[in-house]
Amino acid sequence: MPRRPEAYGDLLREKIAKHGATCWLINTGWIGDGYGTGSRMPIKATRALLTAALDGSLNEATFRKDANFGFDVPVTVRGVDAELLDPRSTWDDPAAYDAQAAKLVKMFADNFEQYLPHINEDVKAVTLG
Repeated sequence: MPRRPEAYGDLLREKIAKHGATCWLINTGWIGDGYGTGSRMPIKATRALLTAALDGSLNEATFRKDANFGFDVPVTVRGVDAELLDPRSTWDDPAAYDAQAAKLVKMFADNFEQYLPHINEDVKAVTLG
């Protein structure tokens, strides 16, 4: 990518605002415990989440706030085991999940530091506030 990462973030934000797009972040990767002991997100669940996003039913879902990153997470989605929507509940040891989640949050925050001089104040307020 020839531009700085925040240029692409700004472009995405502008396009979303201009076209009124709804964006969803869907975990298609790893669930339950750490790498090697967990498992892949079931393809059936991924398909159900994509279907709900595309047919608009995800817009009508009830959401909870993620305790670590602050984004909204659906509580239930037709065709998806509710446990899969709460990563902590997929781990055998909730304390291990909490420790790993805290480590991940710190890694994101530490990495984000390098971009702070180039990030708009409104984005900083949401991500750091």
